[in-house]
Amino acid sequence: MKLWKRAVGVLKDKRSIYVAGVSRRTSYRNPHLEAIIIKATSHDDSFVDYKNFQRVYQWARTSPLYMKPLIWSLSNRMDKTRTWVVALKGLMLIHGVICCKIPAIQRIGRLPFDLSSFSDGHTKPNKTWGFNAFIRAYFAYLDQKCFLTFSEIKENNNAKKSSLGEELRRLVTWQSLMDLLLQVRPQGENMRRVGLVFEAMICVVTEVFEVYEKMRRLISQAVARAYEDDHIWPRPGDVEVNLANGIMKKATVQGDELCLFFELCREMGVLNASFSPKVERIPAEEDFRELVRIVDRVSKINTREDEILSLDYEDHDDHQDHGTIVIVDHNYDDEQRDEILLV
Repeated sequence: MKLWKRAVGVLKDKRSIYVAGVSRRTSYRNPHLEAIIIKATSHDDSFVDYKNFQRVYQWARTSPLYMKPLIWSLSNRMDKTRTWVVALKGLMLIHGVICCKIPAIQRIGRLPFDLSSFSDGHTKPNKTWGFNAFIRAYFAYLDQKCFLTFSEIKENNNAKKSSLGEELRRLVTWQSLMDLLLQVRPQGENMRRVGLVFEAMICVVTEVFEVYEKMRRLISQAVARAYEDDHIWPRPGDVEVNLANGIMKKATVQGDELCLFFELCREMGVLNASFSPKVERIPAEEDFRELVRIVDRVSKINTREDEILSLDYEDHDDHQDHGTIVIVDHNYDDEQRDEILLV
């Protein structure tokens, strides 16, 4: 950043801090917290002020009463800025607040500001298009993660146990979230040498591992659920088979994309060259094959039972034509049902 731009940025930050300091305290505005947020999201692209980041997190954890002024101050800052440095620092800050897993934040549903169409207004587009794309992708991921977290909290409040189909659809949603996350990467060679982008990529890589682990837990739950549904009635059908096959194909593609993503991170120095994370398919391929096998077998069982029921009804109709009443007993126990299906 040129010296004159840096000087202008410093003046803007000082002016914003002064305005915050003389403002009136309300339930939505805390001058002291607002000044800390301004310092944390300064115009200086040479470093990230982690000290003030931590001070914001401390305020967030102290009391739910501070969440309103925190959200208001950060949203106001993001809504006004036309500088990619401030926007990126703001996303990193709200990302850290989200990772604090504070109930009040988990219930917001969406990010309290919109950077989906962000464009730097102080530099020529041909020089900042990569930063604009990075910020839009980062925002899209965090916004969707907030929505997904809120949705899962509502589902968890429901005492009803999830079906296999619901478990698989949840896994599809997290695969889509991983797609968004893998889009958060520098688009040009010049961006890879920018310190602020490097710091943001550390946050992104950490998030990749968390989402990866979440997906592994979900596939384990789905496999366990498939075993349960194999012994209950009604059993899974073609919908679950198609979902499982689609997830498995998607997992193969994402495994390749993750390898490329980690290679980029190693080139940037975000990941140590000696640390090469082993990328298993998300989730593990053997688990998926087991899931597909179970669901597919159960689906075939359902189809065979439907054929048996159809034959029973046809037999019933034929006997009715001769004035004979036929009683068909379908109340088999599990052992009798298996014997019938093996015939």
